[in-house]
Amino acid sequence: MRIARDRIATVLRERGQQMRADWIERELPELVDPAQHVGLLATLHLDPADLVDAPSR
Repeated sequence: MRIARDRIATVLRERGQQMRADWIERELPELVDPAQHVGLLATLHLDPADLVDAPSR
């Protein structure tokens, strides 16, 4: 499971965390591996399950 970097940045912007969103866009790859970045996601109070796009029907 990978998470789109843009999805993470969007959630942060919705929370008013512009600087963190900008940093995410500069530093993380386009597709983020939650296992590799588990600490960062926890620090940002983001649950990977909430960030994964809904599967196509």
